[in-house]
Amino acid sequence: MNVTNSAPARLVLSVLIATAIVGELSVRRGQSAERVALPTQKMKAGWPAKLAGSREEVFKKVGDTELKLYIFQPADHKPVDRRPAIVFFFGGGWNAGTAAQFEYQARYLASRGMVAVCADYRVRTRQKAKVIDCIADAKSAIRYIRSHAARLGIDAEKVVAAGGSAGGHLAACTALLDEFDEANEDAVVSSKPNALVLFNPAVYLAPRAGETPSEAETQAWLERAGAEPTKISPFHHIRKGLPPTLILIGTADGMFASNEEFTKKMIEAGNRCELEAYADMPHGFFNVGKQKNHAMFRATLERTDVFLASLGYLSGPGKVADFFE
Repeated sequence: MNVTNSAPARLVLSVLIATAIVGELSVRRGQSAERVALPTQKMKAGWPAKLAGSREEVFKKVGDTELKLYIFQPADHKPVDRRPAIVFFFGGGWNAGTAAQFEYQARYLASRGMVAVCADYRVRTRQKAKVIDCIADAKSAIRYIRSHAARLGIDAEKVVAAGGSAGGHLAACTALLDEFDEANEDAVVSSKPNALVLFNPAVYLAPRAGETPSEAETQAWLERAGAEPTKISPFHHIRKGLPPTLILIGTADGMFASNEEFTKKMIEAGNRCELEAYADMPHGFFNVGKQKNHAMFRATLERTDVFLASLGYLSGPGKVADFFE
């Protein structure tokens, strides 16, 4: 991709696009008490995703493109239950990827009592989307969930945005950015989540102090992103009153330092922001299939469980070890 605006932007883009996107994966299904078998290898992703056992709903249509939510519900879920919800946005450098990436995290959290959703959004390779289009779609997904909360059995005041890499950027943008909502949507219904769970997110996209991008670099960025860097850089929109946030990232990730900065600034602004660092882990370490025993997938999911329980969104002890084989 020929997009460079600054050293941080180049680093972010190279890390994001280099990340392998976890595709659609098989899951052993049966009675609700049966443990779920994690895949032994990564499988090629297809689009649109097909996630067995999920309920598909189109939340947005842009031209001929239908964007879907893949909804995993707790057993015996009823609309009157009013459950907390979590919406996952996949990674892929705003360039590719599918909603299948967070399938197993979603299945687990549904077993814990949440309505867990894997969301689609437009990307460059399929719809020639700019980054601001991706942000608009993420905001639309959160607004759709909240607009239809009563029908879906969701507590509209307990909606979590989550995602990895570029998807983590989008999740953060739903909370931090006031721009880029679709003009034809009901602005009375908030597109801002109540909490964030971010897996090695891109949080700093603008040039650093002293950096001066060339005119060509600036133009390339604007053509790719659709807005100047600070407008879509979560770090540059930190203020008091933001949702509680959990960041999960490896210390060998090229974006580790910027996430440390983000966390520090969030705390200084009076927000709750927790950074869980995983020693020597690279970008994308949390994905299913990254290790033979899925150790980091399990560890990050356990940490997510603890965080969500601290918010009152989950109850009782976590059961990652019992849910998966």
